Amino acid sequence: MDLLFTYGTLQDLQVQTYIFGRVLKGHKDIIIGFKKEEGAIYERYPLVKKTDQREHEVEGIAYEVTETDLEKADIYETNAYKRMKVQLKSGKKAWVYVENSN
Repeated sequence: MDLLFTYGTLQDLQVQTYIFGRVLKGHKDIIIGFKKEEGAIYERYPLVKKTDQREHEVEGIAYEVTETDLEKADIYETNAYKRMKVQLKSGKKAWVYVENSN
């Protein structure tokens, strides 16, 4: 089982049910060295950008997901985002969707 750190629409229970067919189980956590920008994608959706500055933190929820769930999330997030592995403040590792600068 993987973890997916979320900071936006993937925390919405209706969105989870639509994408994954169920409500996900998760816990609050934080990523360090990132800044959250509201309305950065299509002037509507948030985005996190890596800053590598320890004082920058983003609060969110880390959900337990399967590889199939991650594939579904990739489709939902489109190429506006890319998925990368990060270490959470709790010490656990999780996937997170960040700015796709490609």
